[in-house]
Amino acid sequence: MSDPRQALLGDLLQATSRSFYLTLRVLPAAVRPQIGLAYLLARTTDTIADTELVPLVQRLDALRKLRERILGQSSAPLNFGELVQQQGAPAEKSLLAKAEDSLALLQTLSPADLTLVREVLTTITSGQELDLRRFGNLAKTGASATGQQIIALESAAELDDYTYRVAGCVGEFWTKICRAHLFPDVRLDEKQFIADGIRFGKGLQLVNVLRDLPTEQWAEMKLLPETLLSPANEQKFRPLFQEYLNQAEAHLAAGWRYTNTLPFGQFRVRLACAWPILLGLKTIAKLRAAGAVQLTQRVKVSRSEVHGILLRSTLACPLPFLWRKLYAPTSKAVASGGNLA
Repeated sequence: MSDPRQALLGDLLQATSRSFYLTLRVLPAAVRPQIGLAYLLARTTDTIADTELVPLVQRLDALRKLRERILGQSSAPLNFGELVQQQGAPAEKSLLAKAEDSLALLQTLSPADLTLVREVLTTITSGQELDLRRFGNLAKTGASATGQQIIALESAAELDDYTYRVAGCVGEFWTKICRAHLFPDVRLDEKQFIADGIRFGKGLQLVNVLRDLPTEQWAEMKLLPETLLSPANEQKFRPLFQEYLNQAEAHLAAGWRYTNTLPFGQFRVRLACAWPILLGLKTIAKLRAAGAVQLTQRVKVSRSEVHGILLRSTLACPLPFLWRKLYAPTSKAVASGGNLA
């Protein structure tokens, strides 16, 4: 890898997300640059959207200009100076400061890969813009009684749309890139494979959403943002929370089916898919067992548990009888549509 690529897809990506960097490192070299660059640009747009100290209109304008550059609709230089100044983390500053370098690297992709990267980033930025327009001014008025910022969507359909725009589309992109470069001639059910890839991404995002304790239709049970986090409401809150955990687990069950649809010899891709699924399932188990007070804090899988999952899955990957033991879906996940038979 040349020095400019190493600076972006190596050093910067590792600083931006250590967990994704591990996944990227295990992927075959044929798909690593495209997926790594798409992730880097998505993180750049996400950093813009999340910079709350910069006015909403300015963030929307910056997202629009970056999207136009990504799509090749504009060649105007980007000026993210104020956005860079508002970043507390060095990695976030570098993401914005090196946006032009990332865009230059984008032009080195093949036409087919460039089209796929542009499609997924268009979907992701559309979701970010939608969220900014929906919740952009909430920080001024939406704090809960505990001082935490709680954002509520209005329907299950909105949540599903959100998880698709943020992560389901990534599962679709990942599938198409890997299919084109790694096993283009393998016969499989293309429609089901892509659908499972989308559910895979949605499941991972839904786990993140639930770990951050959002509200979505909970107002119907008189669980308003101001009172949702109170332990006194746990008996009302818990059943609905469990339903969403079931949904997340069902999506991850589809992700596991996706992983096992991959050709057996694609060990690297299998591991790259298995790791977030197994970590997601471990997180779901912790969320199911957590009490109301624990749920007000970010539930995490410990470093030792992460290392255990990585080790066991790596050892089991070439051995089908051990691989099957890594993950057994619960009856709830199967009932929710995650049947792996």
